[in-house]
Amino acid sequence: MTILDTARKILHEGSICDHCLGRQFAKLSTGLSNDQRGKALRLVLAMEAGAQKDETLKDLLAKSAGKCWVCNNLFEHLDSWAQKAITALSDYEYYNFLVGTKVTGLLAENEEIIWAESGTTFAEPLKTELNREVGKRIEKQTGKKANLKKPQIVALLDIENDNFELEINSLYIYGRYRKLIRGIPQTRWPCRECSGKGCERCDNTGKMYQESVDELIKPHLVAAAQCEDTAFHGAGREDIDALMLGDGRPFVVEAKRPHIRGMDLALLESDINSKAAGKIEVLGLKFVESETVEQLKSMKANKIYRLKIEHHTTEEKLKSSLDIISGTPIKQKTPTRVLHRRADLERIRRVHSTELESFSENIAVLIINCEGGLYVKELVSGDNGRTIPSVASLTGSEAKVIELEVIKVG
Repeated sequence: MTILDTARKILHEGSICDHCLGRQFAKLSTGLSNDQRGKALRLVLAMEAGAQKDETLKDLLAKSAGKCWVCNNLFEHLDSWAQKAITALSDYEYYNFLVGTKVTGLLAENEEIIWAESGTTFAEPLKTELNREVGKRIEKQTGKKANLKKPQIVALLDIENDNFELEINSLYIYGRYRKLIRGIPQTRWPCRECSGKGCERCDNTGKMYQESVDELIKPHLVAAAQCEDTAFHGAGREDIDALMLGDGRPFVVEAKRPHIRGMDLALLESDINSKAAGKIEVLGLKFVESETVEQLKSMKANKIYRLKIEHHTTEEKLKSSLDIISGTPIKQKTPTRVLHRRADLERIRRVHSTELESFSENIAVLIINCEGGLYVKELVSGDNGRTIPSVASLTGSEAKVIELEVIKVG
């Protein structure tokens, strides 16, 4: 069947606009819009009808000029929809966008009918053309570019309700944080008793801890990005009672539904650090893509810790235990202290190097360079045999961490 034969069959189905006629051949030729294809087909068919004195075809062409049964003349409103989208987008800062369409059941059914009856294999979906044509008009009026892969905002055309819904994609900022005081967690921690609702235990705050690294950053980002909320993604986490020193722990903070994207990150960094002085410090803020979150979560970074421990052994025995630990695979079952929230598994981790920084009666300071995921508190205490070997098991005496500092991640 030729293209003109297919076009004739389409005209037999009823009145159809140039957009919907041309769209049935969208995969043929380049550099043409669908309405241009439709006009060209009508012209050729009219010429053929005239040359062959085909009155039936002339009649078909005349009748096909009425209201389009496929789209109900949707394409007459492209400028109006583009303006509605621009109005909806005007409250947000964005550099690229994408138009999407929610078609009604009737439109989807009409499209299936024309495909089945005409037998065309060159068509594209109606919503693909709508997205493209409205997008071209937005581009022309705003100077912003459509982005098919990673749009910052999706303007979703709701045909049934004649309006636009906006899907605002998050903004991602990478940095490193240093935690300078003990007793604050990395992220918000709802109260275990009330699950965040507020109770006597949490003084009706809904929180186990009144501050976190996350919450010390959040208000400044909310103000700068004018976003609805934030989410904090860290490359692992340190214990609440641990310091995070050195050049800090990598993190990504996500600004959800931001109105502003082009904020001054140097100013944001300065604002966070001045308001949270003595508690946390953020370093090296920069914009990143969403994939960085997954990369961060899957990092297997080495860690260096400084541990102040309480012990009941000699310096010689302690040094000997550290030497053994450095060359032996460490078998660790999930520590007793976190069994309530983590599966009881056995993991094998390695210690790359150890150093006895200082030693005195009952107190010593250790430097441990180890593989990510190793529980260093239990490396010292042994956790009642759940970590093997440990400082306690190798010295034959009790030992425990009394102060912990993370001094390098990665």
